[in-house]
Amino acid sequence: MSGKSTQSFFVTTPIYYVNDQPHLGHAYTTVACDALARFMRLDGRQVKFLTGTDEHGQKVEQSARAAGVSPQEFVDRISGGFREITRLLDISQDEFIRTTEPRHARAVQALWRELEGRGEIYLGRFAGWYSVRDEAFYDESELVDGKAPTGAEVEWLEEENYFFRLSSWQDRLLAYYEGNPDAVAPRSRRNEVISFVKGGLRDLSISRTSFSWGVPVPDDPNHVIYVWLDALTNYITAIGYPTDKTEFTTYWPADLHMVGKDILRFHSVYWPAFLMAAGLEPPRRVFAHGWWTVEGQKMSKSLGNFIPPQQLVDAYGVDPLRYFLLRELPFGNDGDFSQRAVIGRINGDLANDFGNLAQRVLVMINRDCGAAVPEPDRLADTDRALLDSSRGLLNNVRKAMEEQAFQSALEGIWRVVGEANRYVDEQAPWALRRDDPVRMRTVLYILAETIRYLAILMQPFVPASAGKLLDQLAVPPGSRDFAGLAEAPLTPGTRLPKPEGIFPRFVEAPAA
Repeated sequence: MSGKSTQSFFVTTPIYYVNDQPHLGHAYTTVACDALARFMRLDGRQVKFLTGTDEHGQKVEQSARAAGVSPQEFVDRISGGFREITRLLDISQDEFIRTTEPRHARAVQALWRELEGRGEIYLGRFAGWYSVRDEAFYDESELVDGKAPTGAEVEWLEEENYFFRLSSWQDRLLAYYEGNPDAVAPRSRRNEVISFVKGGLRDLSISRTSFSWGVPVPDDPNHVIYVWLDALTNYITAIGYPTDKTEFTTYWPADLHMVGKDILRFHSVYWPAFLMAAGLEPPRRVFAHGWWTVEGQKMSKSLGNFIPPQQLVDAYGVDPLRYFLLRELPFGNDGDFSQRAVIGRINGDLANDFGNLAQRVLVMINRDCGAAVPEPDRLADTDRALLDSSRGLLNNVRKAMEEQAFQSALEGIWRVVGEANRYVDEQAPWALRRDDPVRMRTVLYILAETIRYLAILMQPFVPASAGKLLDQLAVPPGSRDFAGLAEAPLTPGTRLPKPEGIFPRFVEAPAA
């Protein structure tokens, strides 16, 4: 068993390969991990949220040569672009790691020495199909029309390599999946991984001599360490492996590695095997999400539809983009990114449903209650029903977030948004203003409390917008976590600022 505290939470994006510029797919993974990290912090967990860039390998060496710069100059430039999207998308990472950092080389070599000392590595000769684009080896049986399953070109490679004894870990990996049913998600991906392992594992080449841009093999500098062994080690480099035992035991094993489905095998087969072979625990969960198409077409350079995140933020805003990515489809499925779909979410969900609810309630409080939190009177059953729905949200959203069911979490929040809108229409506080001002104040208090619940729970998804809404409710910064949901209700008489719209409608610019 791990000595790790149940109060800690370690979540990682994949480290992004610096052979190209960031696009929609990178934004998707990063926003999902950010929402989860923010949620866990609000829920009282000690969070470590890691992202970064993978900067070694043959592709990088080739791209740098083509650009007429050194590999280090090349990765410095591209890595800067990935760091920039964390600022652009309001990402709250605790650390941004680069595999060219000296501490990472030390960690990779330490892991190598541990594996070698345990007899898990041997020197042999590799002969087989290799894809430079995927940085992956493929069996003849995996090729499709002479190419990798990903469509990448492959080349026949023969060279002296060090090998990891992956074949000896087949049964132990299957036992790991059996004993940890949540270790690979969603279920379809778990089945895919188990099927691959049951099909038989061959020893894995883990060094190369045909290029030099990588971490040297200890005591044999003619070899560099295979880019995936190098890259995967980042997850333990960032928490102090092998020297900082306190931080390592605080956060390891990782609670969640979030990856795209194209790199699932590396994270769910090779990585657990490397770790167990080194006497370390495997991650608790690897979740492989799907891919986005753009206007019904697969993203590709030739079609020119690799949308830069800056373009999306300029068009829609940060929070509306974040909301769309997590709300539009069940996490794990493939989805289509279209302007029509984004505008539908912005104007339907954010502006009409939630934004309009908050705006009309706060305007009525400002106008009819002296711009202060109203004093409620005796509660009716309908008032209690709405409050009970709000109070029940946290447990439902928590369960969804633990399963990375972001769409389900937001659907649950929107059910209460819908209830609150129906309550406004049924109670008609604008009419009560004349006929029963005491009841009006009660209705507006119930609505303001409901909006407080909704805004606190929306912070992981739309942090800036939810923060502005909480400002308008005069919720103190120290009362915005989930403990504050029950412990810090709105205090009648608290002065409120003049309300401002939080989610404006998206209006398309007229054609020129």
